[in-house]
Amino acid sequence: MSKYLKDKVIIVTGAASGFGRLISEKCAAGSAKVVGVDVNAESLDEVFEGIRAAGFEGTAHVADVADMAQVKAAAQHAVDTYGAIDVIVNNAGVMPLAFFADHERAWEKWHKAIDINIKGVVNGISAVYDTMIEQGRGQVVNISSIYGNAGTEGSGVYSATKAAVDVLSDSLRVEAQGRIKVTTVKPTGVLGTNLAGHKGAQLFENVGNLQNGALRPEQMDVDSVEYWLITPDDLANAVVHVIDQPWGINISDVTVRASGENYVC
Repeated sequence: MSKYLKDKVIIVTGAASGFGRLISEKCAAGSAKVVGVDVNAESLDEVFEGIRAAGFEGTAHVADVADMAQVKAAAQHAVDTYGAIDVIVNNAGVMPLAFFADHERAWEKWHKAIDINIKGVVNGISAVYDTMIEQGRGQVVNISSIYGNAGTEGSGVYSATKAAVDVLSDSLRVEAQGRIKVTTVKPTGVLGTNLAGHKGAQLFENVGNLQNGALRPEQMDVDSVEYWLITPDDLANAVVHVIDQPWGINISDVTVRASGENYVC
């Protein structure tokens, strides 16, 4: 049961699908007041209509996280609607996996990743910073990745964007001096996110083949030490957990792994 989510005003970017949708739904179910931000108006409205239909608090605001003015407008919407901003989850992201040899086909998606994965986090922090400082408290949760720990083949640009997220988090933590809690969440491979589209699906299929072609039942059982690949629900639960803490406790850096995975990065 949630202890510390009740009445927290939580902005979630990329809230129309994937992790963002799950985080929004779980926070709302814990009695938080959720402000969902996404560029996809139709899907975003569907998510928040569902949240309200379930009897929980939530409001949607359409915005492109790469546009500072739009993100600031989303933050103002949160203040106008609920009177505060307690938490922002900078979740919006894309995962363009491509080799540098494929630059002619990949560069546009790489540039989009830089806009969303880096500028989106910078914009999110900037949009809530003044409000949180004036309130005397707040929390920024940035979704990074183990890919940010090192460069690997095919992930160069994506890894660079997530390394940037790590540095942004560390810098904000030092500057805020506890007035804003900062949490960096790094998932390992997550099945079913669609972050990378077809190539991502192929990547996970190939990784699965390393385990003799199929996952054994115990590798799919979350209560088994051989559990092998986390799900979006597993990650969303971890994000909700770092928010569901008293103001005096900050879980600052979390890597979310399946216990039975191949330990890389």
